[in-house]
Order: sequence, then C-alpha cells, then structure tokens
Amino acid sequence: MNILISDYEDVLDRDLEYEKQLLLEHLPEAHIEVYSYINEEEFLEKIKDVDVLSTAFLPLNKKVLQSAKRLKCISVNATGYGNIDIQEARNLKIEVRTVKEYCTTEVAEHTMALLLSLVRNIKHYSNEIDRENIWKYQSVVNMKRLAGQTLAIFGFGRIGQAVTKKARAFDLKIIAVDPFTSKEIADELGVTLVDKEYALEHADIITNHMNQTLENKQYFSKEEFLKMKKQPLFINVGRGECVNEQDLLWALEKKHISGAALDVLKEENPELIDHPLTRRDNVILTPHAAFYSEQSMIDLQTRTCENIIDSVKGWR
Repeated sequence: MNILISDYEDVLDRDLEYEKQLLLEHLPEAHIEVYSYINEEEFLEKIKDVDVLSTAFLPLNKKVLQSAKRLKCISVNATGYGNIDIQEARNLKIEVRTVKEYCTTEVAEHTMALLLSLVRNIKHYSNEIDRENIWKYQSVVNMKRLAGQTLAIFGFGRIGQAVTKKARAFDLKIIAVDPFTSKEIADELGVTLVDKEYALEHADIITNHMNQTLENKQYFSKEEFLKMKKQPLFINVGRGECVNEQDLLWALEKKHISGAALDVLKEENPELIDHPLTRRDNVILTPHAAFYSEQSMIDLQTRTCENIIDSVKGWR
C-alpha cells in the first residue's frame, strides 16, 4: 500500500517523522513517500500508483483525480476541501476525510489579534517608530473606541461562535450572517442573526469565517463593498477565494473600507514581491497562520493520520 504525503514546500515544513511513525505503527506494510509539489505534470506521475494521499492545499481537479487510478482515500490535512473536486471524488468512489476540529481556539485568538491591531492602528505606529523614528500618537486621526461598535461575523460555526465569546469581553454589539445556524444558538451567545444586506450596511467591523463553497466564491466583491455604509474594517481568516482581491484593493483605494487584515489570499503561495496589498499601513497580512500553534500542529498531524488509519482499516 502506497501513501503519499504531498503539498507545497512550505506546508511540508513540519515534523513529518512523527506522521510516518504514527502511520507505520498501525500500518506497518505501508510505503510512505513525501513529495514537495513542483507542478501538475510531475504530480500526476507521482500520484498514479498511490492508494492514500495526504494533503492540505494541492489542487485536486478532475484531471488529477482521474489520473490516480488506485486512489481510495484523500486525508485532508485541514478543515476545508475547496481545493478538491468533491463531485468527481464521489464519482470515482474516493473517500475524502477532513480534520473536523483542531484549531478553533487559535483561529479565534488570531481573529481578535487582527481586529485589535486594526482598530488601534498598531501597524501604522510600529512602522513610524521603526522606519522614521517618529513618536507621535496624534499621527493617527479618527481612531474610534472599540466598545459599542458593531461586529458582523459571516459564518457562525465553531470559529464564529468562538470569536463571539472573546469579542463580548470588548463590549461589541455582535451580529452574524449564517443561514445554517439556529436562532437558539445565536440567542444563547447574545448574537442577533441578520441577513447579508443588513450586516453590510450596519457593520463597523466585518470578519469572515465561512467555509469555501461554490456558492460563496467571490462572495465579497465590488457590489458588497459598495454596500458597506460605515467604511468598516474587513478581516478574512476564512478562505481566500471568498474575496475578490481586485475589488478589495478598489474598496481600500476608494475608502469603502477603512482597513483590512487578511490571513489568506486568493493564492495559497502568493508572489509577494510588488504585491499590491503589501506595504500598506492599513492592511495586515499573515501567512495563513491563524491555525498555528505547537498544540494545534500536533492535533492536526495526529488526526490526519488517524483518518488515514481508519479509512485503510475500513477497506483493507
């Protein structure tokens, strides 16, 4: 049985020996290979004789899946699977397993860190001190008190609810947009469920935690930014493809939003040289790091391997 652990080079920069040992402890007959993705052509050659694939971000489209003639299981080293053609996987009877829970606490903490950094203009002050030796609090104008502002959470699942519990400590008014969440759950957390239009119009701060689906691709685009009446701060720690980046840039330039904090971009490995979202005082970028801590990495690796072990034992 062949198991391939494959992803972009930076994603594979983790303790892979731990994963190998855990897999071999339960599947001693397995042959495990690690491959750092270079291009689709080479990947197609690698995957053709693989029974199990472990990956987080590689694009697994119809062509790739059809080339993997022996593939029975994809263990996604993440919670989302927007990079996988799920319908084709079903057609080919390839089981897709994700990690349901491992980093809710970290993502909620990261969201609040970004939110507070934007509200208090931390990047601006830090840049002035480090680059220009300026020590002047008045260099920021129109800074608003956080308490009393309206936070709109798009996607009110585990992470959205965890953000709520932390945000309540700052006396924020919290509204949420999620057609799949019950009023009872929202009421328990003191949150008002609203529709998209209301949230766009009334929010001082918007944070996105939606899972990536076909329905919410490019969910935040020019039309949505135009409806943001209060020039809100915009935070995305969900999925990069939920946001039209060109329209986000336009909204920043036209001041339809006051600032942005993004843990994800449309590309998982963006070219940062001359990227239009870098080197802006009112834009904070982090490298898809919201999930990260030592504890969450161990949980992620363990549960990814457990998914492989359970799947193999089911069809072996």
